[in-house]
Amino acid sequence: MVAFAIVLSVTMALLMSSHSFAVTSSNNAPNTLKVSPVRSDVVILPGETKTVQVTVTNLTNQDMTISPIENDFISADESGTPALILDADKYAPTHSLKRFMTPLTNVTIPANKAKLVSVVITVPKTAQPGGYFGAIRFAPASVDGGAQVNLSGSVASLILLTVPGNAVEQLNLTEFAIQQNGKSNALFTTSDGLGVTFRFENKGSVQLGPFGKISVQKNGKLIYDKDFNNQNPRDVILPDSARRWNVPLEKIDGFGKYTVMATLTYGSKNQTVDVTRTFWVIPVSYMIGAGVALLLLIALVIFIIWFIRHKRQRRAPRSRSGGLSVGRSRR
Repeated sequence: MVAFAIVLSVTMALLMSSHSFAVTSSNNAPNTLKVSPVRSDVVILPGETKTVQVTVTNLTNQDMTISPIENDFISADESGTPALILDADKYAPTHSLKRFMTPLTNVTIPANKAKLVSVVITVPKTAQPGGYFGAIRFAPASVDGGAQVNLSGSVASLILLTVPGNAVEQLNLTEFAIQQNGKSNALFTTSDGLGVTFRFENKGSVQLGPFGKISVQKNGKLIYDKDFNNQNPRDVILPDSARRWNVPLEKIDGFGKYTVMATLTYGSKNQTVDVTRTFWVIPVSYMIGAGVALLLLIALVIFIIWFIRHKRQRRAPRSRSGGLSVGRSRR
């Protein structure tokens, strides 16, 4: 039995793409299967059934029998990469879609041809509102038609289900910082490689995809703005997990004070998160010039103080000498 929660290596973040995706096997053999779409978003009411269509393409010159396999998945990391639970007897601890999926039988696909596979999902009447997620995975069946499959040559199509109702929608912004080479700061000596990084935690019960706009101002003037996560489908954050984004900042053109502003919206009620960060770009040459100017200023102050004290010291002996002379003449 395959261990629980084995991470299926995915060279592309499947949650971020809607294009066809072919997996290369671990022994560097040519791709044998392609699946499209790699992600489907569906909405099904409690007690209803819906079919998700997945196209599987045989990329070889021979007919191939494939085994469709239902899997749950969890978030593997904070970049959005999924980790499939490959054990046939295991389910995700929460938000399991595998329990709602009708098992499929083997399918034979002719050489260099594609076949449409219908994935039937039935949501129980007792299902709680919120998000459920799983995958339908396709792998070449064994030569003798048995149950064993080639895991290294498998491809997966992710399915994200939303059951409507009174689901909890809550994203917490836990980090928003300006970074360069992975280090956060508010002062930088160059504008190369600057970006904004931010992290959301999903404390709700349904997958959510924040979207909005990120803008940059210099001295109060807008110099750059960028739409964030406005593609379809959007990158999402699964319940009970976190996700991090890194957005490059452009048109940062040297010395100055910059302000990064983000307005991000999520959920069915369009909840909004507004955040602002300020940073400076001060080139090394400016720092050296400022340092030299400061040293000259300090030297000038020291010279003025010395000059004043020296002048007072030169006057003081003449005053004392004159006083003694007067005293002697009176005697």
